[in-house]
Amino acid sequence: MSILTHDDHVEITIIERLRKLKMSGMADALEVQFQDPNADLSSFTERLQKVVDAEWELRHNKKLNKLLKNAGLRYPTADLDESIYDPARKLDADTIERLATCEWIDEGKNLIVTGMTSSGKTYICNALCVSALQKLKTVKYVKANTLMLELEQARLKTTYLEFIKSIAKLDLLVVDDFGLMDLDIDRCRDLFEVIDCRDGRKSTIIISQYPVKNWYDLLPITLMPMLYWPA
Repeated sequence: MSILTHDDHVEITIIERLRKLKMSGMADALEVQFQDPNADLSSFTERLQKVVDAEWELRHNKKLNKLLKNAGLRYPTADLDESIYDPARKLDADTIERLATCEWIDEGKNLIVTGMTSSGKTYICNALCVSALQKLKTVKYVKANTLMLELEQARLKTTYLEFIKSIAKLDLLVVDDFGLMDLDIDRCRDLFEVIDCRDGRKSTIIISQYPVKNWYDLLPITLMPMLYWPA
């Protein structure tokens, strides 16, 4: 039978109190140090940094996973890998790299991405979403038709204003398949509300297989000025 020393009791107490304070990352890291006979070879500052880093990383990952789940990405593991430099894809890699820094999101700027079907538009935009999520920004990815349905449901449930406010708070809203939704006057008003509540304050990505010059054929002419945002 092992006998606990005074130091053992102190260590157990510290770990228990950290867990009660909901600092499980620090508790786990400190427990590892207590069990490591060579831990004393590191300085106090180095040991403390490891404990604090463990807690920070745990909390960061928990928040990231929650934000990722709420974002509803089509490709939650999307990554800007070496394929963006493939000459055959004819991508502007420098621009994509700048977008991945998320500075444009901090500035409340917007992005329109157009291209043919299966050209990788959605994947790259989802990768940009992942970059934003890693900086703990709030993101929502939604197809245009789904967004229209969500707005209609919110109106029917008399939660329209609450829904618009939740959309307005998002750091980044991504609307995919723009141009493939059916539009009537009510849906046009809803679309205007979404764009207007975010314009100049929060960032929005519009993904479409239609070139911008063809959007006149999709929307009433009175709605078009809202879709030409400053770069």
